Amino acid sequence: MLRLWKWYQNSLATHPVKTQMISSALIWGFGDIAAQTITHTTAIRQRRIQDENEEFKINWKRVATTSLFGFGFVGPVGHFWYEGLDRFIRVRRRLQANSFWFVANKVAIDGIIFGPLDLLVFFTYMGFSAGKSVPQIKEDVKRDFLPALILEGGVWPVVQIVNFRYIPVRYQLLYVNFFCLLDSCFLSWLEQQQDAPWKQWVKSILHLKEEKEGQDR
Repeated sequence: MLRLWKWYQNSLATHPVKTQMISSALIWGFGDIAAQTITHTTAIRQRRIQDENEEFKINWKRVATTSLFGFGFVGPVGHFWYEGLDRFIRVRRRLQANSFWFVANKVAIDGIIFGPLDLLVFFTYMGFSAGKSVPQIKEDVKRDFLPALILEGGVWPVVQIVNFRYIPVRYQLLYVNFFCLLDSCFLSWLEQQQDAPWKQWVKSILHLKEEKEGQDR
């Protein structure tokens, strides 16, 4: 394990973007395998699969699709995002590294910009890769985006506080990707919920808020 870590460090120093892309692809692919396993187990518990002894088969096409998302988006975009965000906060904002405001600014900007963008790209990409039409993808995004954003909003800020406070910039994407193992399981579960009552409740709250704002105008 130590030799593997040293190899990763050397690769990151010599080929940072390529290394981030490959490691992101591997981690996201493994995360999707875990997500499929959880989805299958949940389906059995909810009796949507009649035969409990039915052999579980991994959908390798979906694993490849998810790995490609890690390779093509998370790896390169995440690399430049964390490097650029750190540079922006240090140089433009002129905040002392690891200070309260340094970490707070990073968490806020990451949550406002990168978090929603990552979710939107993920849902859109997975929709197209599944062969869905643009209207279908729009409906899926309407159904899943806000619930995912709200639920993740209670977890990711804590994850990122630790990340921005204690993890060196070059390892921040790797740290985040390991939490994405859990996140991919969550997103798989979220998609599986379809139009669950709790989703309808979230949508109704937001709809009432929009109506109230319209009346105030």
